[in-house]
Amino acid sequence: MSCCAHCRAIDEKFGRKAAEGDLRRYRRRGPDDTTARMLAMVRERPLEHVTLLDVGGGIGVLVHELVGDGVRFAVLVDGSTAYLAMAGEEAASRGNAERLRVLHGDFVEVARDLHAADVVTLDRVVCCYPDYRALLAAAAEKSRNLLVLSYPRDRWFVRFVIALENFGRRLIRDPFRTFVHPPEEMGRVLREAGFAPRRTHDGLVWRVALFTRDGDTGVA
Repeated sequence: MSCCAHCRAIDEKFGRKAAEGDLRRYRRRGPDDTTARMLAMVRERPLEHVTLLDVGGGIGVLVHELVGDGVRFAVLVDGSTAYLAMAGEEAASRGNAERLRVLHGDFVEVARDLHAADVVTLDRVVCCYPDYRALLAAAAEKSRNLLVLSYPRDRWFVRFVIALENFGRRLIRDPFRTFVHPPEEMGRVLREAGFAPRRTHDGLVWRVALFTRDGDTGVA
């Protein structure tokens, strides 16, 4: 499958060594704080028979946790072949290989070939994608009920750190970039796609936001 330049940058940056390190940390410590907050929001709803689409899910922490909670089937899309391999290995070790499909590529490009899911998650993915409008519109189109995402808060010190990181990447000719996209505009994209904001949680750096289809209160 062809992959855009951004997707190639992801594949180059997030290789086998990084994937193995993330999997070791997950097995030792469990989900980090931001991912745990996303899980808590999703877990407020019944999960039996639910399907999940995890966009940019890396080693699949959300997938492994939610499949363990009763999610029937999950699809994990990511730009890193190494991370997808780790996700598949972890699912197999948990006896859940048949309940997970992994797909390599740029989600915006491959989304048209995917079925809709009950729940769509994007954990620290929007900040790694230059065209947030296209990404969120594609994610919303594939969500039947619930969409949960995390992204950097639009605060001066967050912007400063990310600008420094991107400057360093330019110096070493690393094509990967991260972004602080405007929260108001991200919300607008999802509202125009038929979603309503239901809940947010702000940490020092990361915000977790839950959206549901209009008419759905988001209450389990």
